[in-house]
Order: sequence, then C-alpha cells, then structure tokens
Amino acid sequence: MASSNRSLVTPTTNPALEAALREKLQRRNEVGGSLGELEPLAIRIGLMQNSLRPQFTHPQLLVFAGDHGIAVDGIRDAHGRATHETVRMLLRNELPVTAFALTQQLELTVVDCGMAESLPPHEHLLVRKIAHATRNSRVALAMSLEQAHAGMRAGMEIGDKLRGNCTLIAGVGVGAHESAAMVLSRMTDTPVRDLMVSGPHMDKDELAHLMMVLQAALSRHREVVDPIEVLAAFGGFEVAVMVGVMLMAASKRHLLMVDGIPACAALMLAARIAQPVTDYCMFCRSHGHLGLDQALNLFHASALLELGMESTDGTGATLAWPMVRSAAALLADVAEDEGELNDHRLKPVG
Repeated sequence: MASSNRSLVTPTTNPALEAALREKLQRRNEVGGSLGELEPLAIRIGLMQNSLRPQFTHPQLLVFAGDHGIAVDGIRDAHGRATHETVRMLLRNELPVTAFALTQQLELTVVDCGMAESLPPHEHLLVRKIAHATRNSRVALAMSLEQAHAGMRAGMEIGDKLRGNCTLIAGVGVGAHESAAMVLSRMTDTPVRDLMVSGPHMDKDELAHLMMVLQAALSRHREVVDPIEVLAAFGGFEVAVMVGVMLMAASKRHLLMVDGIPACAALMLAARIAQPVTDYCMFCRSHGHLGLDQALNLFHASALLELGMESTDGTGATLAWPMVRSAAALLADVAEDEGELNDHRLKPVG
C-alpha cells in the first residue's frame, strides 16, 4: 500500500504553471486591485488542480466517527455527549456544522468507522465499521495491524468513489482527541501534554488524570515507531479510515480541508506513507484548543479562519469553504484568451 500511494500522490510543484498563475492574478490586480491572502490561496488551488482555471465540483463534508477503548479510563467528550449522540445530532441537523454545510451546499456524510453503537440506516450515514470501538491502548493495542490496514482500505474505497474534488474532513468520538494526540506525539516526538492542554484555565485535576492515562499508554507501547504500528497501538478507527481517504483524494489532485486534531493525526500518518499529500491540504479549526495550535505547528500551518469557536470539528471547515471557493473564482472568472500558453507549462513536475 505504501509504495503504491507514494507513486500515485505527486507533488504540486510546477514553476511554469505557478508563474502563469501569478501573471494571471497580476493582470486582475491591474483592474481590481490586490486581494491579499486570497491570491496565494488561489495559486495553491491552481497548482493542486494543475490548471489556470480551477473549479470545484460536488464539495463534500465527511465526518468520521469512532469510539475508543481508552474512554473507559474516565475520558470524556468536551460537550458531555456519547459518540452516537453526536452522530445522531449530525444526522438530525441539530448542530451548527450541519446548518453551515446546508447553507454552503456541502453534501454531508457521517462515516461510522467503529462506533460502539449501531445506528439505524440513514441517507447520510455510511457504515464502514471496522469493529465496535477500539481496545484500551493503556492495556493493549488499540487495534490489530489487520484492522489498521482494513480501515485504510475502507478509506481508499470511500476516496475513490467521491463525486467531487474537494473534501472537508473531521473526526469525532469520545477519546478521539486523546488517541490522536498520542499518534501525533509518537510520530513527531512532541510531548503529549502540549497536545492536551486546552488553555490556561484548564482544570488541573483533569489534566493530571489525562496525563496519567496517556503516559501509561505511551509507555506500554514505547518501542512502537512504524507509522502503521503507531496507528494500531493508539487508534482510532476514524483515523485509519481518514488516512485512506486522504491518500486516495490526494492521488486525484483533490483539495482536502483538514479540521481538528484527529484529522491532523490522520494527515501525519498519510504523509509518512506519501509525503506530497500535504500539498493538497488546507487547515481549519472549530475550537481554540491550544493543543490544536501545537498540531498545526507540526505542519508549519495555520488555520484559514480564527473565529474563537468551541464547536464540533468540521464547523470551521464549513465556514472556510466560501473563502476557498472565492479564491478559486479569482482565476476562473478572469476573461482572457489563454490559448497562447503552451501545454508544457501545465505539466506537473515529477
């Protein structure tokens, strides 16, 4: 799987196309003035699509849900909800993220990657359950290597069937943040505490309890460093499926809008399999957690919007989507004859 996707995901680097995109924006500036940070965003989109006239079709919001065995050690959801309750609220359009997705004409799909509960069929629920929750990584591997690979394969199948060329990605589940923090910590040698501190007013007893649980899990699997083995050791199923989606979407030169720490953990793993996948990613945030600041720093990135929210992962991506779409429109709406550009200018490097 690794070698296959490494060859499929190509870097977006293309100096000739980048120069042509800059020239196109400059001609627009001469008429309408500069549009600041939208311009480098537009260039990135043009490079992703390998086009002077990038266009988005059928944008989708995918929310990946899974339960985590480590939750039995007193891990709680920030909003006090069980995973299946959050998913039910998503499917009933009871959360801001679904209202924003509807407003922005984003097609929502919730993917059950491994919830403990099984929900009734729903038109926006895609069941790809690897198991009914991972095991507790403090006492055992969260999943087997076979389950880790099964999750990534399921994600690649989802990615292969996506109708559009832009996917907003987020993960939810009790223990998802903690599981993802351990993955990121092990993959980058970042102190897990830096990924868990929510802010200066975080309850000290809560932080101490989290550190006791997570440090015990990290210690149990102290020798694990291979990316897929790290995924198996700490979970979760939603991360495994997101990895597969990211690899497949990037191989098709699709934009990925990554929202939240679980999605960041999946991206870190995907990048270890095929490094250029990060070329196709933009980052979003739905809450002000300091640990997310640290996660974004690992990619030398910042969120497209900083709105001070404390909401479900994916919310920030839905609000950033109009800005991304507008950036693409900077290029798509320029009326000019581009027939003079030679085909070789549009060929990706590598």
